[in-house]
Amino acid sequence: MKRFLYELSESWKIAVAQMRSNKTRSTLTALGVVIGIVAVTLMGTAIGGIQVGFDKSMAIFGDDVLYVSQWPWKRVDDWWNYRDRKKIKTEYAEPINRIIAATPNSNLVIAVPTSSLLRSVKNGQSEVSNVLIRGTVSDYLITSTFDFKEGRFFNDVESRGG
Repeated sequence: MKRFLYELSESWKIAVAQMRSNKTRSTLTALGVVIGIVAVTLMGTAIGGIQVGFDKSMAIFGDDVLYVSQWPWKRVDDWWNYRDRKKIKTEYAEPINRIIAATPNSNLVIAVPTSSLLRSVKNGQSEVSNVLIRGTVSDYLITSTFDFKEGRFFNDVESRGG
Protein backbone atom coordinates (compact mmCIF):
# COMPACT_ATOMS: atom_id res chain seq x y z
CA MET A 1 0.00 0.00 0.00
CA LYS A 2 2.88 2.35 0.79
CA ARG A 3 4.38 1.72 -2.62
CA PHE A 4 1.07 2.49 -4.33
CA LEU A 5 0.70 5.79 -2.47
CA TYR A 6 4.31 6.67 -3.28
CA GLU A 7 3.79 5.90 -7.00
CA LEU A 8 0.55 7.88 -7.01
CA SER A 9 2.14 10.94 -5.42
CA GLU A 10 5.15 10.78 -7.77
CA SER A 11 2.88 10.50 -10.80
CA TRP A 12 0.86 13.45 -9.57
CA LYS A 13 4.00 15.55 -9.09
CA ILE A 14 5.27 14.70 -12.58
CA ALA A 15 1.88 15.54 -14.12
CA VAL A 16 1.70 18.91 -12.35
CA ALA A 17 5.28 19.72 -13.35
CA GLN A 18 4.56 18.88 -17.01
CA MET A 19 1.40 20.97 -16.99
CA ARG A 20 3.28 23.96 -15.55
CA SER A 21 6.10 23.68 -18.06
CA ASN A 22 3.81 23.13 -21.11
CA LYS A 23 0.86 25.44 -20.41
CA THR A 24 -0.18 25.81 -24.06
CA ARG A 25 -0.22 22.08 -24.68
CA SER A 26 -2.12 21.46 -21.44
CA THR A 27 -4.69 24.13 -22.27
CA LEU A 28 -5.22 22.80 -25.79
CA THR A 29 -5.56 19.24 -24.50
CA ALA A 30 -8.15 20.29 -21.92
CA LEU A 31 -9.96 22.33 -24.57
CA GLY A 32 -10.01 19.31 -26.91
CA VAL A 33 -11.50 17.13 -24.17
CA VAL A 34 -14.19 19.73 -23.41
CA ILE A 35 -15.04 20.16 -27.11
CA GLY A 36 -15.25 16.38 -27.51
CA ILE A 37 -17.62 15.99 -24.56
CA VAL A 38 -19.82 18.85 -25.79
CA ALA A 39 -19.89 17.42 -29.34
CA VAL A 40 -20.93 13.97 -28.12
CA THR A 41 -23.62 15.49 -25.89
CA LEU A 42 -24.97 17.65 -28.72
CA MET A 43 -25.06 14.69 -31.11
CA GLY A 44 -27.03 12.67 -28.56
CA THR A 45 -29.48 15.55 -28.18
CA ALA A 46 -29.81 15.97 -31.95
CA ILE A 47 -30.44 12.25 -32.48
CA GLY A 48 -33.05 12.31 -29.72
CA GLY A 49 -34.76 15.29 -31.39
CA ILE A 50 -34.79 13.55 -34.76
CA GLN A 51 -36.30 10.45 -33.13
CA VAL A 52 -39.06 12.51 -31.49
CA GLY A 53 -39.82 14.22 -34.81
CA PHE A 54 -39.96 10.90 -36.63
CA ASP A 55 -42.23 9.39 -33.98
CA LYS A 56 -44.60 12.37 -34.23
CA SER A 57 -44.75 12.17 -38.01
CA MET A 58 -45.41 8.42 -37.94
CA ALA A 59 -48.10 8.86 -35.28
CA ILE A 60 -50.30 10.31 -38.04
CA PHE A 61 -50.69 6.77 -39.37
CA GLY A 62 -51.18 5.33 -35.90
CA ASP A 63 -48.37 3.47 -34.19
CA ASP A 64 -50.62 0.53 -33.34
CA VAL A 65 -52.51 0.20 -36.62
CA LEU A 66 -51.95 -2.49 -39.24
CA TYR A 67 -52.83 -1.50 -42.80
CA VAL A 68 -53.70 -4.21 -45.32
CA SER A 69 -53.93 -3.34 -49.00
CA GLN A 70 -53.81 -5.06 -52.36
CA TRP A 71 -51.34 -2.52 -53.75
CA PRO A 72 -48.24 -0.90 -52.23
CA TRP A 73 -48.56 2.69 -51.02
CA LYS A 74 -46.03 3.92 -53.56
CA ARG A 75 -45.51 3.31 -57.24
CA VAL A 76 -43.36 0.26 -57.92
CA ASP A 77 -41.70 -1.10 -61.04
CA ASP A 78 -42.87 -4.67 -60.45
CA TRP A 79 -46.60 -3.86 -60.37
CA TRP A 80 -47.45 -7.16 -62.05
CA ASN A 81 -46.59 -8.95 -58.79
CA TYR A 82 -49.52 -7.17 -57.13
CA ARG A 83 -51.97 -7.26 -60.03
CA ASP A 84 -53.14 -10.82 -59.38
CA ARG A 85 -53.61 -10.46 -55.64
CA LYS A 86 -57.18 -10.93 -54.51
CA LYS A 87 -59.12 -7.74 -53.98
CA ILE A 88 -59.71 -6.87 -50.34
CA LYS A 89 -63.41 -6.13 -50.01
CA THR A 90 -65.00 -3.98 -47.32
CA GLU A 91 -67.39 -6.85 -46.57
CA TYR A 92 -64.48 -8.79 -45.04
CA ALA A 93 -64.35 -6.44 -42.04
CA GLU A 94 -67.52 -7.71 -40.34
CA PRO A 95 -66.45 -11.41 -40.20
CA ILE A 96 -63.00 -10.32 -39.02
CA ASN A 97 -64.61 -8.25 -36.25
CA ARG A 98 -66.63 -11.30 -35.15
CA ILE A 99 -63.41 -13.33 -34.97
CA ILE A 100 -61.71 -10.55 -32.98
CA ALA A 101 -64.65 -10.41 -30.54
CA ALA A 102 -64.54 -14.21 -30.09
CA THR A 103 -60.80 -14.19 -29.33
CA PRO A 104 -60.42 -12.96 -25.73
CA ASN A 105 -56.63 -12.46 -25.49
CA SER A 106 -56.12 -10.94 -28.93
CA ASN A 107 -54.23 -7.67 -29.33
CA LEU A 108 -56.54 -6.83 -32.22
CA VAL A 109 -59.31 -4.36 -31.46
CA ILE A 110 -61.26 -3.77 -34.64
CA ALA A 111 -61.12 -4.11 -38.42
CA VAL A 112 -62.15 -0.89 -40.12
CA PRO A 113 -62.79 -1.01 -43.86
CA THR A 114 -61.85 1.92 -46.06
CA SER A 115 -62.11 2.43 -49.76
CA SER A 116 -60.15 5.13 -51.58
CA LEU A 117 -59.87 6.47 -55.08
CA LEU A 118 -58.42 9.48 -56.88
CA ARG A 119 -60.83 11.71 -58.76
CA SER A 120 -61.15 15.25 -60.03
CA VAL A 121 -63.39 17.51 -57.97
CA LYS A 122 -65.19 20.45 -59.57
CA ASN A 123 -67.17 23.30 -58.04
CA GLY A 124 -68.35 25.94 -60.46
CA GLN A 125 -65.32 27.08 -62.45
CA SER A 126 -62.79 25.62 -59.96
CA GLU A 127 -61.44 22.13 -60.49
CA VAL A 128 -58.83 20.14 -58.59
CA SER A 129 -57.47 16.87 -59.95
CA ASN A 130 -56.10 13.82 -58.13
CA VAL A 131 -58.12 14.36 -54.96
CA LEU A 132 -58.08 11.37 -52.60
CA ILE A 133 -61.64 10.41 -51.72
CA ARG A 134 -61.96 7.92 -48.87
CA GLY A 135 -65.06 6.11 -47.72
CA THR A 136 -65.19 4.36 -44.35
CA VAL A 137 -67.41 3.59 -41.35
CA SER A 138 -67.99 5.37 -38.05
CA ASP A 139 -65.42 3.16 -36.26
CA TYR A 140 -62.64 4.74 -38.32
CA LEU A 141 -61.89 7.22 -35.51
CA ILE A 142 -60.84 4.31 -33.25
CA THR A 143 -57.85 3.67 -35.50
CA SER A 144 -57.01 7.22 -36.56
CA THR A 145 -55.33 10.19 -34.92
CA PHE A 146 -57.49 12.82 -36.61
CA ASP A 147 -58.86 15.71 -34.61
CA PHE A 148 -61.58 18.01 -35.90
CA LYS A 149 -61.35 21.77 -35.58
CA GLU A 150 -64.96 22.14 -36.66
CA GLY A 151 -67.87 19.79 -37.10
CA ARG A 152 -67.99 16.12 -36.23
CA PHE A 153 -67.48 12.67 -37.68
CA PHE A 154 -70.58 10.69 -38.63
CA ASN A 155 -72.00 8.32 -36.02
CA ASP A 156 -72.94 4.62 -36.13
CA VAL A 157 -76.56 5.25 -37.13
CA GLU A 158 -75.46 7.44 -40.03
CA SER A 159 -72.82 4.88 -41.00
CA ARG A 160 -75.31 2.03 -41.18
CA GLY A 161 -77.81 4.21 -43.06
CA GLY A 162 -75.15 4.92 -45.66
